[in-house]
Amino acid sequence: MKRSEVRLAVSMGCPSGIGPEVSVAAAARLLDRARDHVRVLLVGDLGALRAAAGIVGVDRARLVKVPHAPKAFTLASCMIPVLEPGAALAARDRMPGAPSRRAGRAQLEYIDVATDLVAGEHADALVTGPVSKDAISRSGAPGARGFLGHTEYLAARLGAKEVVMAFWSEALTTSLVTTHLPLSAVPKAITKEGVACATYWTAWLIRRLVAPGTRPVVAVAALNPHAGEHGLIGCEETAAIGSGIVLARKRLARASIDVVIRGPVAAESAFRLGASGVYNAVVAMYHDQATIPMKLLSFGEAVNVSLGLPIVRTSVDHGTAYDRAGKGTADPRGMLQAMRLAARLVRAGKQS
Repeated sequence: MKRSEVRLAVSMGCPSGIGPEVSVAAAARLLDRARDHVRVLLVGDLGALRAAAGIVGVDRARLVKVPHAPKAFTLASCMIPVLEPGAALAARDRMPGAPSRRAGRAQLEYIDVATDLVAGEHADALVTGPVSKDAISRSGAPGARGFLGHTEYLAARLGAKEVVMAFWSEALTTSLVTTHLPLSAVPKAITKEGVACATYWTAWLIRRLVAPGTRPVVAVAALNPHAGEHGLIGCEETAAIGSGIVLARKRLARASIDVVIRGPVAAESAFRLGASGVYNAVVAMYHDQATIPMKLLSFGEAVNVSLGLPIVRTSVDHGTAYDRAGKGTADPRGMLQAMRLAARLVRAGKQS
């Protein structure tokens, strides 16, 4: 392995979903392009991955079971190493479209092992495949009860004091102040500290993705129509969002992160200008405010990024797609983009 190569640990996701298919297909495409200078270690069930290889047209002989991570990165660069935690799954436990209780436990184990490889510096970044929150939470595995998703779980496992969910694509970059909440709960959940946190980490991300010497601009979206019209249509812009922007600017100045922050900007304008390139990123106040424009512009290619963790973590921005599992119709572009973005962030971190 060359020292310039980035090592990715990829948890394959639910063995009954499309995770194995997109993981194998994306890994093969990435490794076939030597100029990407990336190595990929798949963490998951070898049987599920070999079955997926047959479905997506990748030579099964390229998948090689390894006993540990260091061995994985000594193989020929065309090979796809697989680290299989625990016992292999029975065929009934990895049937496409029908996740079992054992598969639920396995998904969490793949996440844990891949995460620990990166935290222990045996790999450079974590890329995660799609999992079933329901299957994991019902599996009975330690720490599985109440599993809400990768972001919250990884923050707890890695002891991160704050974590921000963000989405990246070539067309748009956006992040969330609040995540999975009922819409009725969003206004009270927006605090100046939350706005400052999301804005800071979004600026941190975009600073690593733009060319040196440029000064990127991040817009903070308003919650209410027309940015509240000076309190006529809501007061969140003055009570929390504006104050959060002030805090974010101070924090960025202390960290010497040179990014311009604009806002609050009416959301309809913020995302239009973000998509046109006037803004490099947009901070959204709630889930669908961010995901609707992202899916309209970049469905299938967007990447979920967890900001604030002590490691680089990216993921596909789609679910297990049980209705497509095993049919060979899953699109691997999202996983390929997640792998490439992870490698890009690792290299940017080494240069900063």
